[in-house]
Amino acid sequence: MQLKIGIIGLGRIGAIHYNNITQQIPEAEVVMAADVRHEALPPHVQVGTAEQLISHPEVEAVIICSPTDTHADYVETCARAGKHVFCEKPLDLSLVRIRQTLSVVQQHGIKLMLGFNRRFDANFMKLRSLVTEGKIGDTHLVKITSRDPEPPSLTYLRSSGGLFMDMAIHDFDMARYIMGKEVVQVYAAAATLTGGAVAEAGDIDTAVVTLTFEDGSMAVIDNSRRAVYGYDQRLEVFGSKGMALVDNNKPDNHVYYHGSGAQSSLPLHFFMDRYTTSYLTEMQAFIKAVRGECELPVGGEDGLKAALIAVAAQQSVKENRPVAVGETAV
Repeated sequence: MQLKIGIIGLGRIGAIHYNNITQQIPEAEVVMAADVRHEALPPHVQVGTAEQLISHPEVEAVIICSPTDTHADYVETCARAGKHVFCEKPLDLSLVRIRQTLSVVQQHGIKLMLGFNRRFDANFMKLRSLVTEGKIGDTHLVKITSRDPEPPSLTYLRSSGGLFMDMAIHDFDMARYIMGKEVVQVYAAAATLTGGAVAEAGDIDTAVVTLTFEDGSMAVIDNSRRAVYGYDQRLEVFGSKGMALVDNNKPDNHVYYHGSGAQSSLPLHFFMDRYTTSYLTEMQAFIKAVRGECELPVGGEDGLKAALIAVAAQQSVKENRPVAVGETAV
């Protein structure tokens, strides 16, 4: 039997999930969609409001790709209706609200998965397996570079929650995932160096964050909203037995050598190009988990822990000091 799915929000990410399910995941079927922009709704799929979708008797699981400020309300409504949920990150910008929502999820016993798609990138999964298999030895340091080709729109920036909660939260989750440890302290430095929409929104566009894990090992993360050469995604993990790294994906791997030097292709320019396959693998994992074929690979508590790190980073920048993750627990 196919899993019956409803999708709320068919922007860039929602459209990716819709196309993956309808074209590449035969174990599931999209029976209803909801989007405030009616032109975004696909043909041949029943349409309605989010409330109608959640209460639809055939819908067993709901994919939430709407704006962040709607996530918690929709997740709670789904939980009370007994519908399993895949929700894009973050669950909310407020730690209190996140905890309230997770409590409702637990009370009603539904499965909730958060959209940390980078965990499902084949390259990063390989690094994680090298760590879990002991090939790296005792892990001492992980280094993550995550830079966007250009900032999002001013409208988006004003409601995003800021660089740490919107962009770097993926890297905070990735650091926990790769190292298999919990973060206890955050020290962040940040600035607004590109101006433009980022400055107008009162946000930052450049940051370096040091995370300290429970055993004293560390992660160093650098972020930028504007890398003129493309979408820069690199990761290195270092330990007592060696080191492993992932470089950028490129359209091709050629290197052209000539009398003046050497040239190669720039990194892929957009996150949807870089992580195309990871979105599919992520959704396949969610559907298998709902069907009882595997455990949820990333849940609500993972989203809460990443948000805790993001809030600690915000506080660290504001107060110019290391911040214990426990300080942001309320």
